[in-house]
Amino acid sequence: FHDVAKLLEVLHELVDQGNTVVVIEHNLEVIKTADWVLDLGPEGGDGGGELVASGTPEAIVREKRSYTGQFLKELLERRPGGKREAAE
Repeated sequence: FHDVAKLLEVLHELVDQGNTVVVIEHNLEVIKTADWVLDLGPEGGDGGGELVASGTPEAIVREKRSYTGQFLKELLERRPGGKREAAE
């Protein structure tokens, strides 16, 4: 997870400096630290392209149609207090 943690460190530094950062990513470790998520789907390819959910990672978890939310929920529940920090 070191490479993901380093990437997140750099991205969060950019945000802390006042920059807007847009990331297209499937890695849940990255998604869980986002300020805002746009979840497209519900499937990939021809079955996708629809906005399924948008909001904080916690809001995505509550959207029943979101596959991302289902997996993200498991990840957030494994963390003490559901924290969104990156894995070490």
